[in-house]
Amino acid sequence: MRGGWIGMLLSCLLVYSGSFVAAQAREAAPLAEFSVASEVWEGHSNADGSGLAWDLLRAVFEPAGVKLKITSVPYTRALGLAQRGKVDAVLGLYLNEADDVAYPRWPYADDAVVALGLAGAPAPTLQKLANYRLIWVRGYAFQSQLPTLKNYQEVQRRDGIPQMLKQGRADFYIDDDDEVKILLAGTEHPQDFKVTPLQYLPIYLGFAHTEHGRAMQALYEQRMPQLLRAGSLRPIFARYQQHYPYDSAEEMPNARP
Repeated sequence: MRGGWIGMLLSCLLVYSGSFVAAQAREAAPLAEFSVASEVWEGHSNADGSGLAWDLLRAVFEPAGVKLKITSVPYTRALGLAQRGKVDAVLGLYLNEADDVAYPRWPYADDAVVALGLAGAPAPTLQKLANYRLIWVRGYAFQSQLPTLKNYQEVQRRDGIPQMLKQGRADFYIDDDDEVKILLAGTEHPQDFKVTPLQYLPIYLGFAHTEHGRAMQALYEQRMPQLLRAGSLRPIFARYQQHYPYDSAEEMPNARP
């Protein structure tokens, strides 16, 4: 009888031990993967996994044994996935642009923000931008990134913007320089418009408030300064002919060595 109890006890211990090891394996396994959602931005976060952002994140995470897993969806859905903890992070946020995600100390790139207007219009300055009627795509929240913007309208799509400017329904369209170039390439008379540079805005990953999201953020915070000191990220920006943002990192919001 006593031997039977001992056998049962050993069986229970083996089952518990096996369950514990299995649970540990389930917790440890996802650490080998970093899931990021993003809208498809040409040359930045292409759906096939190419682009500056994806190459940079692979350089950050893969040497640490973490594989990048991308999800290409519209911006608002990508943000929602991170806010609900369905992915570890969302790509392409301005600092404090959205709630319910965590911002790291280091941006991963920056946007060259420009104003698109009619060719004959005076060039706007960042300081006087509030004097004009502005438009931008919904979700970009430039009103929280550029100074004192009040008279603005958000639109759902970019394709009608040239016509809005020609009809005098807005003075300037605000967007990233690459997006403006793509827009102008699709117009019949791009010479009718003029692009004015405004400012570089750092862009960030928004990490999910989950245990795994926090682990990925900690790894990102650890790896970024190492790669910057080694100069390992500069060739990626050169490959895509993009502005290298880290020479003046001390001036970036949220970024400190």
